Amino acid sequence: MNDTITGLPPEPSVDAVVAEMRDTFFCALISDALDELGHMAQAMEPCIRPLDEALVLVGRARTMLYMDVYARPGPDENHYALEIALVDDLQPGDVVVAACGKSGRIAPWGGLLSTAATIRGAAGAVMDGFVRDIRHVRELKLPVYSGGIAPLDSNGRGKVVETDVPVECAGVLVHPGDIIFGDADGCIVIPQALEMDVLEAGRRKLTAEKHTLDALKAGKKLVDVYNEFGVL
Repeated sequence: MNDTITGLPPEPSVDAVVAEMRDTFFCALISDALDELGHMAQAMEPCIRPLDEALVLVGRARTMLYMDVYARPGPDENHYALEIALVDDLQPGDVVVAACGKSGRIAPWGGLLSTAATIRGAAGAVMDGFVRDIRHVRELKLPVYSGGIAPLDSNGRGKVVETDVPVECAGVLVHPGDIIFGDADGCIVIPQALEMDVLEAGRRKLTAEKHTLDALKAGKKLVDVYNEFGVL
């Protein structure tokens, strides 16, 4: 029986969930919604910052797992084979998530990958390594989040060993298809299994925050507003 016959609203599609979050949500709101649901460790480490705080990053994770290496490959070995394959396979709305480990030895993302990702309609990239070619990346207006800025190529320092697998990036477990949301406050991971619950909790909190803000602007005391709406 279809939703028209039952009178029930249709469930949002996957794309509709991402679109609604992009249009109406913000990172702190999502963090609060996840806290409410009992998932209090979904925000990436505070060192993960955007190259451009004016841009918002929202999309679904495509993951790359790096391992440290300590020698440059031979002339017949394509060091970049797996990351090239993933970038060439990006779909509109995808977010590249590069798990670089804790060594701080590589800047896996730069201007050329950003150009290729932008042409394919990707939503952005996030990594717990560094980013380089930052003037070029900023010109592209592609949202990119990283643990810092450095000129260090991955060749001879780190190599992608798997793609589209669960990874830990900046302290958070990321599965392919999870929603990645970033703004000036930071970057957060919404597990795919929780996205509808986060959507509903976020809607409720957004409404309560609007009422709270309107009441504060009207001159009501914070204590009275908090007692009425329970939002701070």
